[in-house]
Amino acid sequence: MHSFSEQCLDMARSMLGHNLDSIQPNGTILPANGEQSRPDEPGHVAYALGEFYRATGETTLNGHDLIDLAARCITAQMFTEPAAENGLAYAALGLLAFGPSKDRNPVWERLVDETKQRIDKQLLHRSDYDNHWQAFNIGKAVARYSFGLSKKDETSRLIERMVDRLNQTSSTGYFDDSTHGLGGNFNLYGVMTLVFVRSALQLHANSGVRERKLPTLRTYAEKYIRMMPDLVRADGLGWAFGRAAGAYGQMHCVSLILQGLRDNWIPDDQKGRYFDILRRLFLYFYQTYLDQEHGFLDLRDDERTAYEKHTTRMANFDAARYLCQWSRLAKTVQLAPVAPKPESPKPSGRFVIFDKSSRKEQGLFLYRDPASGLHTQIPLISCGGHLSSDALPFPHCPGVFDWPNNVYLPIMLPELTFGEHVTIPAFYGRNCVTGLGLRNSFYFRYEQPELINLNEEFVKGLGSVKVQWNFSGNQISCEFAYTVKQQVTLDKFRYVLAVAAPHSKYRVGGSPALGPQGHRCSVAKDDFQATWRDTEVVSADPTYRTNYGKIHYLQHLVRDHPLIMRPGHIYRLAVNFDPEIAEVE
Repeated sequence: MHSFSEQCLDMARSMLGHNLDSIQPNGTILPANGEQSRPDEPGHVAYALGEFYRATGETTLNGHDLIDLAARCITAQMFTEPAAENGLAYAALGLLAFGPSKDRNPVWERLVDETKQRIDKQLLHRSDYDNHWQAFNIGKAVARYSFGLSKKDETSRLIERMVDRLNQTSSTGYFDDSTHGLGGNFNLYGVMTLVFVRSALQLHANSGVRERKLPTLRTYAEKYIRMMPDLVRADGLGWAFGRAAGAYGQMHCVSLILQGLRDNWIPDDQKGRYFDILRRLFLYFYQTYLDQEHGFLDLRDDERTAYEKHTTRMANFDAARYLCQWSRLAKTVQLAPVAPKPESPKPSGRFVIFDKSSRKEQGLFLYRDPASGLHTQIPLISCGGHLSSDALPFPHCPGVFDWPNNVYLPIMLPELTFGEHVTIPAFYGRNCVTGLGLRNSFYFRYEQPELINLNEEFVKGLGSVKVQWNFSGNQISCEFAYTVKQQVTLDKFRYVLAVAAPHSKYRVGGSPALGPQGHRCSVAKDDFQATWRDTEVVSADPTYRTNYGKIHYLQHLVRDHPLIMRPGHIYRLAVNFDPEIAEVE
């Protein structure tokens, strides 16, 4: 792992070298072209510089004084109004990374008394969250105690509070990032939270607290670690659904696995398998998001985009921080890469239950067919108030089944409009079942006893829907069966397919992509009597881009005149897909 460690440090140096000039004299960050800076960016920068110092011991880079730059960024973050609590946590841990004692911390020595007093005040501020922001409270508590700004260490109590709320919102111990409404926003922030808290504990001045809380973290981190063999695609694509995927879908997963290897959370007989997963995740990250000619992270261009709140600057400094952490972790993982046990190339289907209660069931269905390269992720989760196609329950498989990032379209799902209520079979299910069908096929089905609208509100007394997905090799079929409870007028029906292409430059050889014949979609049954509209060409529209490439065409199946739906009748939509899957060269 030593060569991997050195490679990570080289990449971190390159990324920092290309972005240090963006740090302004007052510590704020100059945004990349066409972007706006975030109030928490100085904190992200400070944490990246702190981790680089921990990994290398170097205080200069390309003629820049890193101690001075860190002091500026920490000062800017502490005086940001209103306070960005996530930025405060990153800045505090960044300061702590330069040394756990104020007397021997080179950055602390550079700070003026007014800033030191401000740090004391900001870190003592109490707040409370139900979502991933609670991790930042834990980070602040670690820094507050470790620097001697408080004699009372609240780290353990805050971790227990986070875990208690996690157990209250998930019957199986996954992280729900919702703060209101339906609940069940199980996304990548669950992985990020565990990675961030584990990194913060590593900086805690009292190693005893770390040792006491590691078993607690392990209980929940192991659940995500066990998902990885079924989640990570053969080409290395990691977490691909929900907001904030893309580059972070690779980085958070790499960090979680490396932390698991370091802490011996992965059994010895499985380590070879996870080394292979780690290698593929990193390679996909390296080839898909790194400008290898210049050495910086490239999130947005004419062909793709990223989560709208993730700026290019923040991502570059976050990547540099992670690379420094990976470099250190790789040195502690004393194991030569072992070839994983050969797995039988058989199709597999698995439903990961995130939450199961009398009110709702949510989870993630994972299907892969090694022969064709098809590997899909179907999330049945809440969008958490951030409605977009990213978290809708259709087969997410970049290159084959794509979707626009940051915007909403009913991709591969029927959207029914009844007056002011726009409903879609998403966000929750009941009676979720998966299993083997005929000829070694897999099925995933769920019901919605009450239809739900785009605001994630139940529309009482309107109707219900049953959904079934079937997978056999590279063939996929789906059926949506609607019934209404009383006569009602359907005002509009809509169903959308997106056809995209892999990025022309940033892509991994061997990744699945659509061949010339495309999805080979056929409508087997349509009781809504919708018609296909002319293909909409959106190649030049920057609205329709993904994390991985450009969407070129949208195909709409629409009924835009009223349909009287009557009780006692089942209205079905059944669609079959037989995509021609090619490999990216």
